[in-house]
Amino acid sequence: MKTDSFDFDLPEHLIAQYPTEQRGRSRLLVLDRKTGNTIDSMVEDIASFIEPGTLMVFNDSKVRKARLYGTCEQTGTIVEFVFLSPWKQDDPTSLGDSSSDHESQGDLVKACKPISTVSRLWRAICNKSKQQKIGRSYMFPGQLRGSIIEDRGHEKTIEFSFIVGDEYFDRYGHVPLPPYIKREDTSDDELRYQTVYAKHTGSAASPTAGLHFTPQLLDELSRKGIEIEYLTLHIGLGTFQPVRADNVEDHQMHEEWFDISLEAADKINLALSEGRKVLAVGTTSMRALESAWYGGKVKHGNFSTRIFIYPGYEFHVVDSLFTNFHTPKSTLLMLVSAFAGREKILECYRLAIEKNYRFFSYGDAMLIL
Repeated sequence: MKTDSFDFDLPEHLIAQYPTEQRGRSRLLVLDRKTGNTIDSMVEDIASFIEPGTLMVFNDSKVRKARLYGTCEQTGTIVEFVFLSPWKQDDPTSLGDSSSDHESQGDLVKACKPISTVSRLWRAICNKSKQQKIGRSYMFPGQLRGSIIEDRGHEKTIEFSFIVGDEYFDRYGHVPLPPYIKREDTSDDELRYQTVYAKHTGSAASPTAGLHFTPQLLDELSRKGIEIEYLTLHIGLGTFQPVRADNVEDHQMHEEWFDISLEAADKINLALSEGRKVLAVGTTSMRALESAWYGGKVKHGNFSTRIFIYPGYEFHVVDSLFTNFHTPKSTLLMLVSAFAGREKILECYRLAIEKNYRFFSYGDAMLIL
């Protein structure tokens, strides 16, 4: 399967640089994936398209203000870093003895312990990456000194002069806006690039489908008999990387950590057993749910996943998907194409461009039924 078959031309003015003036006031393109029929609507009217009894699953990961600027002590240049997570030595155990034992089509899901939020060692990416080598040291805000002790090419391991956690990032860090937002972050982004239900800090990017929901909209969904549950998947910056391999199958997915509580897993499995629909809010929720499918049910616990969903994938858990519009040649576009069909998705994107929908993180949304 060729990566170029997931390409499309997007006018630059349709890449949303700012959120809507009011949260939830975004447009919604509704797609019936069986018929290909579409409806133009608004996110605030989403409840009218969802069957009562449906279980909506949201990702409650919270974005860390993890973008910092450090001055290189050797060269005097300013380098931009995004800190992904505290470094730790993994000792995973597989849920199955081999990938063929796992029912989510070859994805290896590994049990792992939740990552601490404080450490002297942090995994990071940076600009001018090739010049940043082992031994380079940097001065960060608050008299914090950091040195590169491991170089994996695109990713570095930084050792700080003292323990660093979210309190430090909250004080000195910047919101890690996506690279296609061509501006500096503002105080408004601290609120708008975060979902209203964000709870567990750990993401380097927002689960952007959830940005559309307000407390009032969540209440309305509940009043209409739509059940709401949460899981946590911490998003890495690999989510923004295009697929550079000529063939889709040759792409190597980034690893992400997620957690599904026993209560959430029980509610999801009950909905499945009763024939009720499961609606994933965002591609991250879908990836977690499909990764956790094991032994004929959704398994609870802390896991990591490299699941790669592209056309040909057989879905086990998710019936409907609420999501934003995604970048060309991205794994996210391939995921929604697997769910609704590549031709239908590309036609929807063509219509959205024709009708001036806003794209990407701060853009408008799709509901795929």
